[in-house]
Amino acid sequence: MTASLKQQLRSGQPVIGCWIELMSPLVAEIVARAGYDCVVIDLEHGPGSTLDAIHIMQALQGHGCAPLIRVTDSGQAGLKRALDAGAAGCMVPSVDSLAEAREIVMACHFAPKGRRGMATSVIRASGYGTREADYLEAAAEETLVICQIETPEGLSEVEAIADLDGVDMLFLGPNDLAASLGHRGQIDHPEVLAASERVEAAARAAGKLLGAIPTPARPVAALKAAGYNLIMADADTLLLRETACRRVAAFRNSEEPD
Repeated sequence: MTASLKQQLRSGQPVIGCWIELMSPLVAEIVARAGYDCVVIDLEHGPGSTLDAIHIMQALQGHGCAPLIRVTDSGQAGLKRALDAGAAGCMVPSVDSLAEAREIVMACHFAPKGRRGMATSVIRASGYGTREADYLEAAAEETLVICQIETPEGLSEVEAIADLDGVDMLFLGPNDLAASLGHRGQIDHPEVLAASERVEAAARAAGKLLGAIPTPARPVAALKAAGYNLIMADADTLLLRETACRRVAAFRNSEEPD
């Protein structure tokens, strides 16, 4: 049996992920074929809908690349739609309190653990009901709930959020964290790095998973050494932009593109 994404994350080996912002199933398929362990379909900053996310998940099937969805906010409806569509889990931006984290966990799990709406006889996640019993069993254990810590409010309650049963991972959002701490654009400011260390310590103390985006002071190698479980190393937009810019510059300078 193929290991679930949660099992991979708990194996001790870091998982590499790519953000999907362009909402193109073809791009997602290329990313999956390249060997990324997972993608995060970004409904917070990307222009897509739940239906777009489904088309991307269809393109990923059979390639060993697990789909996560970053929802727009902590609202119950968005979490339910993402999980019903077939996401392996949800990433929630700017989780600012224990109370908010508790509501997120409740929305992501069926009773008795939560209050996620029961439609397993028809939703895509259960094969439109063809594997309802198997899905209910798997969802209880394998659904990933990821809380992003991006604000002073979230940082002030990070230990309590990490301790909450049902929160699987804390994910650092360096850009928003820097901006909310008064250091917009300075993702490696000492205050931001100190905040990151507090998040790391909270996750470790609670036995929870850790995720992050690499920064100049905390590149992939440093995050691996620090024991991060999920490293979102790339984004489809950046891969395309940086490669295109580099190749055009090489052409203009009469150089052979890399």
